[in-house]
Amino acid sequence: MGVALMLLWPLSAAAAPVPVRFAEGVTHGFMLLHTVEGALIATGDLLQVVGRGGAVESRMVFRFNDGSMFDEAVVFNQQRFFTLQSYRLSQHGPAFSDDTDISFERKLGKYRVRTTRHTDGRQDVIEGNLELPPDVYNGMVVTVAKNLTKGASETVHIVAFTPAPRVIELEVAPAGEHKILVGKLTKTAVHYTFHPKLTGWLKLFATLSGRLPADYNVWIATDDVPAFVRFEGPLNPTGPAWRIQLTSPGWPD
Repeated sequence: MGVALMLLWPLSAAAAPVPVRFAEGVTHGFMLLHTVEGALIATGDLLQVVGRGGAVESRMVFRFNDGSMFDEAVVFNQQRFFTLQSYRLSQHGPAFSDDTDISFERKLGKYRVRTTRHTDGRQDVIEGNLELPPDVYNGMVVTVAKNLTKGASETVHIVAFTPAPRVIELEVAPAGEHKILVGKLTKTAVHYTFHPKLTGWLKLFATLSGRLPADYNVWIATDDVPAFVRFEGPLNPTGPAWRIQLTSPGWPD
């Protein structure tokens, strides 16, 4: 681990993985991606299967109206606690400041970041070793929210690549309830906020560089079985805030 990363590590944080209350399984969801102002910018799929040994392989893909592509894949275990095993992110096209490919694996302790600049096509590659706390949940904020008990708060971590990796805290807390409509039925959704907690040198660095990460917001319907309703925030820790909602397939005329 590099000296810079050691300085940025939140050593005082207690790392406690989230217990499994509702195990994940086979899923194929259809999603729409909007700006926070409501403009539709991409359509997507959430694909999830349970692989060998019980590990869950989850992939979220968005295809943008301008030809850009966002492709995020996670593999995690769910034996008593959720444990992220590997993460991969590929984002390409004009919707993003640069083309980026990111990957890291818990078992190998390795990460790799490849960035291709849109301005001149220059490629930069950063790779090295990365020690992960047990509660790192890149690409899993919805899963975390679905498994919190009513009224519970939690602290977890994500790895932010800027482009070097930085492990930061996310403070998760309920932020109120909202009425939602499913057809003519009225249901209740709990709003959870995931607030990046920056301290010391890391907060100063983020402020000076203009890269203060935005909050994540997740709405979960809280009937007998929790259901995802809406996500609002960056698709990666340093990106712009966008909004994800589920949609249903329609029939062509």
